[in-house]
Amino acid sequence: MHEHLDALEQRMQQLQQAMRRAQLARDNGQVKQLRDDLRRAQRAWDALFEQAEDTEETAAREETSRGTPAHSTPAEPATPLPAREQVHQVLTLLAVPAAPKLISTVHEAFFAGALAPSRLTSLRRDEERSYRSAPGARPYYLCPALTSDLLSPARGLLTVSTWPLEQRIVGPLSARVHFLTSALNIADAAERLDTDTLPLAARQLLTRYAQNIPGAQPPMQQRTTVGPPIDLPLLRRAAQDELTLHTDTDTTTRTEAAQRARRQLDDAGLLFGGSFQSARRLRSVP
Repeated sequence: MHEHLDALEQRMQQLQQAMRRAQLARDNGQVKQLRDDLRRAQRAWDALFEQAEDTEETAAREETSRGTPAHSTPAEPATPLPAREQVHQVLTLLAVPAAPKLISTVHEAFFAGALAPSRLTSLRRDEERSYRSAPGARPYYLCPALTSDLLSPARGLLTVSTWPLEQRIVGPLSARVHFLTSALNIADAAERLDTDTLPLAARQLLTRYAQNIPGAQPPMQQRTTVGPPIDLPLLRRAAQDELTLHTDTDTTTRTEAAQRARRQLDDAGLLFGGSFQSARRLRSVP
């Protein structure tokens, strides 16, 4: 839970910095939108902080009722996190929209326990029902990515509601941009571990990324019978070099779509997309 608080605090800091830039640019419309985003992030932080306090108080009461000091209680096996919390962990690591299969693979590589893609089938619908019944009651929601042309839910891609709208939109180049961005973030995650003892799932994941990015693998003569060595700096450089080619165009597409979405969608639509029935109308309205 503390990592979610950290993520929200980082998000609020980014929004505050963006507000200052928009104010200097005299962009009042952007300042207003960023202020609304900041207020939503603050409400999410407050709700999560209260939840953390309640959890700690409950644990303390349980220790007191047993009459056993907390420091002398034998450690118990950790209770598995709910599926939505596990998905949130993975999406926070990737920082881009992701499909259930990738979420499951990354979870196996970097987090404890398995997360079957089938568990995520109904998760998005459950999140939308929860939001519509009590908007803002949760510190975050798992939402679909939104397509840049129709502003409708992108099939099979999950995001986090606390991300900037631009980050939750996908355009024609976004699939490749997200692949390269996730490669960079996964390489960073692997670097924080001992690369000599990386779990097999993490090594396999990094290898698949390297195989699909030009220049991300060592020369053939450096490879062994068990496969190519994992060269994280080489993978990172190759991913960053290609990412530079696509970022500006993709960012422009997503930014323009986000501006259109803010004019045309309500709060629920900004999270879960416009209906397919109105998709053609939304695309045609400037």
